[in-house]
Amino acid sequence: MQLIINEKSIELDKEGFLEKLEDWNESIAIEIARTDNIELTEQHWEIIHLVREFYQTFQISPSMRALAKRTEHILGKDKGRSIYLLQLFPTSPAKYACKIAGLPKPPNCL
Repeated sequence: MQLIINEKSIELDKEGFLEKLEDWNESIAIEIARTDNIELTEQHWEIIHLVREFYQTFQISPSMRALAKRTEHILGKDKGRSIYLLQLFPTSPAKYACKIAGLPKPPNCL
């Protein structure tokens, strides 16, 4: 699969995750989110930057449990709840947050 942004072709895997992490930028994130019918808000960006920081620190994309715990630790208890994350990224918050953030699919995500 490919995503064309500003006449540049960005390679995606069959699930829409970036093939090359270094291709990511906020414009690409907006387009990836759009393909999954997600309109990014300030609250989405908080989580997107948080998962990118998690990946830089631990060299792995966070699973749902790790995402919730890290979000609670960094952004507070209310934002660290699964229900909050599900409102932002329906069905699979860790998967979609990582996908939009340009990271690999988290382990154990279907």
